[in-house]
Amino acid sequence: LVTTCILFLLLANTYTTSAMRIVIQRVKSASVTVDQKQVSAIGPGTLALVGLHHEDTESDLQFCASRLLKIKLWENDNGAPWRQHIKQKGYEMLCVSQFTLYGTLSKKNQPDYKLAMKNVEAREMYNKFLDMLRDDYEPSKIFDGKFGEMMDVGLVNDGPVTMVIDSREGMISTQTSSMPLSDSDKNT
Repeated sequence: LVTTCILFLLLANTYTTSAMRIVIQRVKSASVTVDQKQVSAIGPGTLALVGLHHEDTESDLQFCASRLLKIKLWENDNGAPWRQHIKQKGYEMLCVSQFTLYGTLSKKNQPDYKLAMKNVEAREMYNKFLDMLRDDYEPSKIFDGKFGEMMDVGLVNDGPVTMVIDSREGMISTQTSSMPLSDSDKNT
């Protein structure tokens, strides 16, 4: 009975999570092409795939914008890993709207995007999110794709390092990393 209750709570939590979600990749370069025309390209920095949940608010946007600009993905001048963020390095960021981050699969294995924010509201919220990033960093270093378009996203991973920011859980989880942690990093 206890095992059944725990399993139910875990499954219920999986399906009721409502938060803005960003998948971040540290890149050497990244670009977006629409209709065979390049619309954005960056050098070293981050590629951020941005998913909006239908219940997201401006506080979710602010949390994620702050985290995205402060996440320490690079080594410092002394070679210590995970010590500097994008602003300290002066790198660029490419944001790509991606409603599919809230896709689920039906029993027939068909994608369902009912948890994603609808197009009109999502466009407005995504633009607010970009404005928040530009307000807190150099606007000329924040790039994006074309909202609502089919995009070809190209990138050269640096690491690879892939992280996930979830606004409601307030945590960042590492998906992959090729950089070893120092002993002091393992204890924090």
